Amino acid sequence: FFLQRFEMSYDRAITVFSPDGHLFQVEYAMEAVKRGSSVVGVRGSSCCVLAVEKRAIAKLQDPRTIRKIASVDSNVTLGFAGLTADARVLIDKARTECQSYRLTCEDAPSIEYVARYIARTQQRYTQRGGVRPFGISTMMAGFSGGKPQLYLTDPAGTYSSWKANAIGGRNDKSMREFLEKSYEPDMDESACVKLAVRALLEVVDSGAKNMEICVVKGKEGSLGGSVSSTMKEEDIDVVVKEVEAEAEAAKQAEGGGDE
Repeated sequence: FFLQRFEMSYDRAITVFSPDGHLFQVEYAMEAVKRGSSVVGVRGSSCCVLAVEKRAIAKLQDPRTIRKIASVDSNVTLGFAGLTADARVLIDKARTECQSYRLTCEDAPSIEYVARYIARTQQRYTQRGGVRPFGISTMMAGFSGGKPQLYLTDPAGTYSSWKANAIGGRNDKSMREFLEKSYEPDMDESACVKLAVRALLEVVDSGAKNMEICVVKGKEGSLGGSVSSTMKEEDIDVVVKEVEAEAEAAKQAEGGGDE
């Protein structure tokens, strides 16, 4: 009880470190990310795929108003896990910065620039009183130098580049381990989509109905531009059935081998 009271005294203010070096409010923000929907990102040879778990919505709610994937700039598509209201504010800040960059430099910002800006904004909200950390992690897909790029930011304000990763949800660790085992370099678009679906099926029960998938491809004749497209539910359903059929065939093969 005394230890609990001792720890509680250090999570009152965001600017106070605990004796063992923790910032509890930042850790609580990371816990909010874990309670959010799962997001999977996969980088291929010519595209990036963002796949998001769609939670069940109210029967009378318009599903088009619930979006976990948003366009930040013509070259940057973002998926997030965590508090939707926080994401809306952070995405608006990033969009404003992208427009300011275009106005000043007469060029589109790179995906690394946008990731660094979002991470800097998140870090700023961990260092002064009167604010709280953003309760979201973001995963960004885009192109730089004609090559696909995948970046991730977290509530602490760090950003990093990945080949594949998963954020959000209670099973993010198992999804990440699955991606580590199954990822192959230079995968094409269909292989990336299939890998992202297989990873999401670790946490999603209802198949295509509860998935949103966005494919980001390079723009022809441009080294930094990209075009994003959201897959239709029927197209996702085809991939889901294909993955489930492969899993069933693998089980039967194993069963036959045991006999």
